Amino acid sequence: MQFVNLKHAQDRVDFATAVQRGLGLDRGLYFPAAIEPLADVPGLLALPFVERSARLLAQLTGLSLDLTGALVEQAFDFPIEQREVADSVHALELFHGPSLAFKDFGARFMAACLAEFSRDQPTTILTATSGDTGAAVAHAFHGKAGVRAVILYPEGRISPLQEKLFCTLGENVHTVAVAADFDHCQALVKDAFEDEVLRTRIGLNSANSINVARLLAQVCYYFESVARLQGQAPVFCVPSGNFGNVTACGIARALGLPMKRILAATNVNDTVPRYLADGHWAPEATVATVTNAMDISRPNNFPRVEALARRAGMPISDYLHAVAVSDENTLDALRALDASGYLADPHSALGWQALQGQLAPGEQGVFLCTAHPAKFAEVIEEALSRSVPLPPPLAAVRDKTVLSARIPADYSALLAELG
Repeated sequence: MQFVNLKHAQDRVDFATAVQRGLGLDRGLYFPAAIEPLADVPGLLALPFVERSARLLAQLTGLSLDLTGALVEQAFDFPIEQREVADSVHALELFHGPSLAFKDFGARFMAACLAEFSRDQPTTILTATSGDTGAAVAHAFHGKAGVRAVILYPEGRISPLQEKLFCTLGENVHTVAVAADFDHCQALVKDAFEDEVLRTRIGLNSANSINVARLLAQVCYYFESVARLQGQAPVFCVPSGNFGNVTACGIARALGLPMKRILAATNVNDTVPRYLADGHWAPEATVATVTNAMDISRPNNFPRVEALARRAGMPISDYLHAVAVSDENTLDALRALDASGYLADPHSALGWQALQGQLAPGEQGVFLCTAHPAKFAEVIEEALSRSVPLPPPLAAVRDKTVLSARIPADYSALLAELG
């Protein structure tokens, strides 16, 4: 299986090389050179989640089934839940892993891959996060020999409990609060990857969704959702920031997974909804919202979404639908879900809100629940005027000291932190 750099078609590598490099020439994103439809989707849907995921990832990566089976068993050792919250509307809960967010699937699979491919070569994982990625990466790599994880995040723009979940581990996890928004953090990561001397010296790699290992792992839970719907084709509504999750949904569709359409739900950082409406790519300054993990104006994965649309022979506006949801409507959705008996975090509530009015009679809708509600307890408690019980992973870090360094959004400052 070959992976092609979307900026430079001549830059083609195998899966292991794509994972180890993270980014290709000229900051290009690696992507499968071809995605062949599966021969027997109904047969796959009948399998248990871990066995099915191993087969999917063997197809997507070109690795042996024995190897993907071993990697998946290490990575996907926690449950998925799917709950019907209203007639024909289902919540796909992806937050039952160690960091309480959907990013655990990709981060843990990537960590297992790097351990297999690197063979004890010193590695520095450099990643930017708007919240969930940081916790997932930190927990996936914490304590792994020969790996240092350096995580950049926008200072003051993630919830305090989110911060404590990954900024209190220490040891080989080094967290850095940047005095800027997420887009600046992501730009610093890209600058580092263009520094060939640095990349070689510290064995630089990334665990953002720009790394194809993380991306492909996320394909697996879309198949699990449809399996639980007994093969019915749903409308998937995906809360979207960097658009990796939407890309994974598109890959699932290219493999032949039954689905009606893909709906991306953003907050007021609405670059993509505006682009789909008028054809103009016009990112604006990033705005802080109650769905801060999605406060991204320049979604790095969008070239992959466009590549999928081209391969499907469809205009991007037909391939993907998008809705922007305000903070006010997000909080209203959170309250409405709670009144119906379902407690959601703000990002998941935003996804539910975007799905409203989008289903035709007889259609099934699935909105992705990307984080445990308690990770955003401050927002929820203010909206609902009641406390949110903390699950054990959050209760354990609530009173710990944040260990992060603090730097301006300046590349020389980042170099000093990397050493």
